[in-house]
Amino acid sequence: MSTIGYESWAVDLKDVGAIYPFQGYELPMVLAGVAFWVIWHIWQIRFEDAELKATGVDADAKKANEAIDRF
Repeated sequence: MSTIGYESWAVDLKDVGAIYPFQGYELPMVLAGVAFWVIWHIWQIRFEDAELKATGVDADAKKANEAIDRF
């Protein structure tokens, strides 16, 4: 089954044209993906910091050592 009218791919591909969708948008799509990845990490860090502050858990070395020494 051919959607572009070719029965055989045994031709010169420069004559075929685009063989995948969104050809030419590779760089903008990569930049959008990297931007999404960085923004997601920033959001995740802020969300986790807010969650830790809401639980009232403070990172205190003295308390941590006391908790470890109890066991």
